[in-house]
Amino acid sequence: MPKSIARSKTKKAAAKRFKVTGTGKVLRRKSAKRHLLGSKSSKRKRKLGKVALVDDSDLGRVRAALPFG
Repeated sequence: MPKSIARSKTKKAAAKRFKVTGTGKVLRRKSAKRHLLGSKSSKRKRKLGKVALVDDSDLGRVRAALPFG
């Protein structure tokens, strides 16, 4: 019998938090927009609502968690 090929499973927690674009970039949401918003300026809150790219230093870990992304 042929040996089965081991495959990595997708980490579902990571799949809910990151999105891989068609060109291979990894997008993330910004933190600090859940509570304690009264002390933050409108400009700061507005910018926290945008998506951002995952930093190069974290990219390897995120890609390993999303093998099919």
